[in-house]
Amino acid sequence: MGRVIRSQRKGRGSVFKSHNTHRKGAAKYRVLDAAERHHYIKGVVKEIIHDPGRGAPLAKVVYRDPVRYKLQKTLTIAPEGVYSGQFVYSGKKAVLSVGNTLPLGQMPEGTIVCNVESKTGDRGTLARCSGDYVIVVAHNPDSGITRIKLPSGSKKVVSSSCRATVGQVAGGGRTEKPMLKAGRAYHAAKAKRNSWPKVRGVAMNPVEHPHGGGNHQHIGHASTVSRWAPPGQKVGLIAARRTGRLRGTSVVKADKE
Repeated sequence: MGRVIRSQRKGRGSVFKSHNTHRKGAAKYRVLDAAERHHYIKGVVKEIIHDPGRGAPLAKVVYRDPVRYKLQKTLTIAPEGVYSGQFVYSGKKAVLSVGNTLPLGQMPEGTIVCNVESKTGDRGTLARCSGDYVIVVAHNPDSGITRIKLPSGSKKVVSSSCRATVGQVAGGGRTEKPMLKAGRAYHAAKAKRNSWPKVRGVAMNPVEHPHGGGNHQHIGHASTVSRWAPPGQKVGLIAARRTGRLRGTSVVKADKE
């Protein structure tokens, strides 16, 4: 019997829990209400803040409650070009300018947006990493759906009433800068979770990993592993459709629109 391997221990928590003590909170849109559904509501960007463990900066936006005498404070993903003190507008009748949030159906094709809802009212799920953006590809007003192009390059169909913020997420090009030293990688990982440094499986003993052991560092069997492999065996290229170098030119399929 081998030891319980690292990938199995991660599910238990303990030292593998996320480091979320200093995080600023969930970055979400306002709860979808009548003001946003039919008109627009004005907010002011109070400050742009850093959220530990997140590449993109966040914006603290304050709205006046449309019903009661109070303020609604939200934390949202900051698009490139938004500044503190700026007025931003959310809702169906908001104008198309960077920082404003409106339904996809109100935007012309080719608009660059970020923090897109995948289902109406889910408060933003797509294109939220630094530098990410989604392109509005096409509308179908009859069925109320919009095709969008995701940062991965794949296309997705969502409801035209899903909200999105105009512009791309701030903090782009973050991954272009080389780490240069181990200390930088240490502090970057420290803000997220216990995921660094990572010992390779082939550098371990056979008791600790399926790739361990042998007189040279080699796996000794195929690196692909079944989708249905039991925990403890399920390491390497899980349920790989293909392996190896991508060769030849990629053929882009034409859209059915």
